[in-house]
Amino acid sequence: MKPFEGIRVLDLTHVLAGPFSTFQLAVNGADVIKVESPATPDMTRIEGVNQKNNDALYGSYFQSQNAGKRAITLNLKTDTGKRVLTKLIESADVLVQNYAGSSLDQLGFGYQATQTINPNLIYCKISGYGNTGPKAEHPAYDVVIQAFSGLMAANGEANSEPVRVGPPMVDYGTGAQAAFAISAALLQRERTGEGQYIDVSMLDAALMLMSALVVDTAITNEPPAPHGNAHPSYSSYATYDTADGKIMLGAWTNKQFAALLTALDEQQHAARIIATPRHKLKESRDEYSQLIAKKLKLKPAIEWEQLLNEQHIPAAKVRTLDETLQEKQLQGRSVLQPVAETTDGCPAYFPVSAYSYEHGSPSIENPPPSLGEHTQEVLLEAGYSIKDIDQMQQDGVI
Repeated sequence: MKPFEGIRVLDLTHVLAGPFSTFQLAVNGADVIKVESPATPDMTRIEGVNQKNNDALYGSYFQSQNAGKRAITLNLKTDTGKRVLTKLIESADVLVQNYAGSSLDQLGFGYQATQTINPNLIYCKISGYGNTGPKAEHPAYDVVIQAFSGLMAANGEANSEPVRVGPPMVDYGTGAQAAFAISAALLQRERTGEGQYIDVSMLDAALMLMSALVVDTAITNEPPAPHGNAHPSYSSYATYDTADGKIMLGAWTNKQFAALLTALDEQQHAARIIATPRHKLKESRDEYSQLIAKKLKLKPAIEWEQLLNEQHIPAAKVRTLDETLQEKQLQGRSVLQPVAETTDGCPAYFPVSAYSYEHGSPSIENPPPSLGEHTQEVLLEAGYSIKDIDQMQQDGVI
């Protein structure tokens, strides 16, 4: 049995952060019903690397965090659509939404309104800046939050302009925070019997992803300076060229630094590092950077990785994502999983979760749904007849 089997989630989210949060619930067994407008569905349905899929409203950006869900279409601007959602809320455990500002509240489905429908409902609102403060109604995407949060200014080389982090890490970090908050609220409800309102902010999530830097800035009142791939103090914590590519060294402690120098056949320097107080290492940074750079150019990156790792020194060849996905290390892990039943346009596998259990581990049971694929199924479960459903279709409700 998976952790969330028997839990029903209404997913009124779009783009990445919201859908990723409910995806994490789905792979853990929740019945996640994705509710989309028939006229303006999730915008990621038309985003991805394959135009044929995009044209079919099955873009890879949509697929990456919607597998395992059921999908219905519902026009919430109609009275019938509102009645249908009300009925679905009556039997739901969780509702997750990331409508802009108070848009869903204006449609009659804010937290207070849903509490009168289902007092035990856990209601999660995901937004750019949260529900309070002067920017509560302002829109945002991952890159905008990177800019506002200080993340861009902390990234890049020492003398470069601020650089955005390429992958949408704030979106996925926000989704992970939301999934954790919902999980905790479900446990809380088991103990108290009460529903809950959850306010998740992308800005807050970005700050959580930079916790150590936030604390440092709070102490010094100085922002972190970008330093690219080379640590400003430690030469053993940096990227170097090898005979055929780059390698990232992560020898952080004095013991690891000394082990690195020993592996580079510099035993005398290794003994010196062991005797050097931590705060003094910065003084010899340039000297050791030159020494390490000279030595590492003698062998290919993968050879250095293997040699250093065998000596318990953190280090890795700098890989591209396609190279990483071919690594044998992933074959024994469950992060990448095929869909139980394939469909046209699906990749061979999806990233599912960063963890597994001894029993009931996260998994994908069904491929990402096409637009409105499960509308009839869900409405029949809710007590509507085929005649009712046909009429809704004629009226543009679904």
